[in-house]
Amino acid sequence: MAICSVGPYGHPSGKIGNVVFYMLNGQPICRLVGKPGKPTTKQLGNRQAMAVTMGLVGPMADFINVSLKLEAEGTLKNSHNLAVSYIKKQALTGEYPNIKVDYSKVILSRGSLDAVKDLKISKGENGLNLSWDNSLSANGASDDLVMVLVNHPSKKRASTYLNAARRADGSCFIALSEEWMLNEQMEVYLCLRSSNEKSISDSVYAGNLNGVADSQAEKAKKAHFTTMKARFDQVSLAYQKQMEGESIPEGKAFRHLEREYRMLKEKLKHLPGKPS
Repeated sequence: MAICSVGPYGHPSGKIGNVVFYMLNGQPICRLVGKPGKPTTKQLGNRQAMAVTMGLVGPMADFINVSLKLEAEGTLKNSHNLAVSYIKKQALTGEYPNIKVDYSKVILSRGSLDAVKDLKISKGENGLNLSWDNSLSANGASDDLVMVLVNHPSKKRASTYLNAARRADGSCFIALSEEWMLNEQMEVYLCLRSSNEKSISDSVYAGNLNGVADSQAEKAKKAHFTTMKARFDQVSLAYQKQMEGESIPEGKAFRHLEREYRMLKEKLKHLPGKPS
């Protein structure tokens, strides 16, 4: 690492060849890009956590650009940064390689406006029925706007309704235009925004509809794990029988069997698709 003095054209920023230039505590720094080694389990876990988070946040952009706008104002962060931070830190569950989203802990807005209470949700013939307690408190107004987000995880899509109703209405109907929407997994969230757009409430998780279905990727991972586990069981049985003898077996066939046994055993420890 070296410290770059500022030249007549200022100091560079970014990557040039295999050298990276950046600011660190007010000083311009440059360093060589090292060759990445084999990632640790912790690094792999962090990568999967980020991938799961980004997969969830991406389709929600239209909603969070409004729901987290006020919190992001006056800071160096934007709505996307805040959503990623909240979800990655608080709404993920499980360990690598089986990190998933706990949808009940997803945060899509934070603010001082009173959130709705006694929120209920049900599936209708062509959409969703939502209802809530429409009585007012000291920090709520009858004309507060109801924002609803319906997330469709299996399709990697989200439906956004920024003006679904008003607080005083006490209920609203969310029409779902496509038939598959009513039959696929749905995770529903709601928050309130003041009519002057100067305050917002914490988001509220309305609940899940149609249960949690495995994605195509998860199904493929489980099928692959099942195949590998079946092969390991077969190899393990043959290996144990060989080891039950009075002396350690020798020969090329046994060495191949032992090598495959150890390889499969180690691989199954971190193979995605393991039953939870």
